[in-house]
Amino acid sequence: MAAHTVYKEPAPLLDRENPLESMMSRFNIAAEILGLDDETYNVLKAPDKQVIVNLPVTMDNGKLRVFEGYRVIHNTILGPSKGGIRYDKHVHLDEVKALAAWMTWKCAVVDIPYGGAKGGIICDPTTMSPGELERLTRAYTMALKDVFGPDRDIPAPDMGTGPREMAWLMDEFSKTVGMTSPAVVTGKPLVMGGSLGRTEATGRGVMVSTLAALGKLGLKPTEVSAAVQGFGNVGSWAAKLLCEKGVKIKAVSDVSGAYWNENGINIDEAIAYKNAHNGRLDGYTGATLMENADDLLTTNVDVLVPAAVEDVITEHNAGDIKAKLIVEGANGPTSASADPIINEKGIMVVPDILANSGGVTVSYFEWVQNKQGFKWTEEMVTERADRIMTDAFNKVYATSQKYKIPMRIAAYVVSIDKVAQTYKFRGGF
Repeated sequence: MAAHTVYKEPAPLLDRENPLESMMSRFNIAAEILGLDDETYNVLKAPDKQVIVNLPVTMDNGKLRVFEGYRVIHNTILGPSKGGIRYDKHVHLDEVKALAAWMTWKCAVVDIPYGGAKGGIICDPTTMSPGELERLTRAYTMALKDVFGPDRDIPAPDMGTGPREMAWLMDEFSKTVGMTSPAVVTGKPLVMGGSLGRTEATGRGVMVSTLAALGKLGLKPTEVSAAVQGFGNVGSWAAKLLCEKGVKIKAVSDVSGAYWNENGINIDEAIAYKNAHNGRLDGYTGATLMENADDLLTTNVDVLVPAAVEDVITEHNAGDIKAKLIVEGANGPTSASADPIINEKGIMVVPDILANSGGVTVSYFEWVQNKQGFKWTEEMVTERADRIMTDAFNKVYATSQKYKIPMRIAAYVVSIDKVAQTYKFRGGF
């Protein structure tokens, strides 16, 4: 499978503050606006289940190595829990807990019948052979066979994992239940029940959110310019799809630097260049290399799409942002300390839990197709995903107008309210 067709979740959240505290600070504001009672607040702020597993794996040199793995189930009141598995040497429990909670809010805000979960293994996949990674994935699946399940907990790819690892996980889980169980995991290869439209789903959600926000701001796509930070799966697809809608993409960036073209970058050309050069824009001549890559964030454009890493918009640079609209493709690109400055400037922000939820939406479609034993067309997938994203945006926007609060807090209000009401109707905890 070509590198550019492999789906990866938006960039990881490794907040320089504690990631759990960053999420909770916004959760607390929303809970106060809703007047959430103490019982519901206490249930929602803590995860339902935290599992820590030790995984003995025989390495290629014949030696046994033990890896530590996690799976955190934040909440399952709306349905089975859903969330990616990341392989990274910096994985830690607080990060996994924060991301699991984020998944609860993300699924609730787009009205998908899932709760939130997240998983991770402390390892460096770049130094491991395919055989070692396969044995690790199968060991992790076996250790969590009583946690995973199509109606219990459904993993997906995240940082350091992809369709290959999901295929191994599905196979190992299927052995434990004695039948092929494709719905236990999403993000699988197409031939094994993966969904059409999955690769571009997160970037497409960013595009749909941007168009919806421009409509509210009274701006036409053909009359605005944008800068996209991060040119991986999410950023490149968002840039390509926005470009197709008439938005002039003046700047893009990746690890090699930021590139500027006043007349607009040819995005198809830039993607082709990236794919031909190990996924990097290094040496790209269709735009000028900016002296300082961070200047992309404060450049003179109408729309800013941070789709790279966490915490790039902070209290130090938020005051210099000239964009009228920020659409968050990455998880946590704006630190909590930057929120008041952005709100003061009157910049509209489509927050991460709304803007990048196109990925989990199409993951949900993959699960539905697997449970039906029926494959949807790509047109059906994109049409339904676009509708869900637009409906979610409109609901969050209406909530922000009703309470006179920023879109970020409104997204939390919508999702927390949905979960809290479900507890009430179901009759307690």
